[in-house]
Amino acid sequence: QVQLVESGGGLVQPGDSLRLSCTPSARTFSRYATAWFHQAPGKEREFVARLRWTDGSTLYSASARGRSTISRDSAKNTVFLTINSVEPEDTGVYYCAVDEASDGGSPYLARNYELWGQGTQVTVSS
Repeated sequence: QVQLVESGGGLVQPGDSLRLSCTPSARTFSRYATAWFHQAPGKEREFVARLRWTDGSTLYSASARGRSTISRDSAKNTVFLTINSVEPEDTGVYYCAVDEASDGGSPYLARNYELWGQGTQVTVSS
């Protein structure tokens, strides 16, 4: 079973930038798209952004658009999430997820992703 490993979380100050990384344990596996989800304390996991591997196209939630960027390093098989001007509301656990195949499911819904990482904690505080 392929595992996804997130990194880059920690304590950051409001206004700082943050870059999270997601790297799979295997170089070759079925992968249609990779997404990031955010789970704030006491709330449900919410979609942040998705990158489709076939054409590199990206998709963002309304709240993430303009302040976040999802990108990839194909050589390293890694997907990044950069968040600029972080706010206390960005606090929570960030999860990387993989949709293994295009089956028409909504990219915004967590249930349509088959592989998940353990998450990386981000705390925004001064």
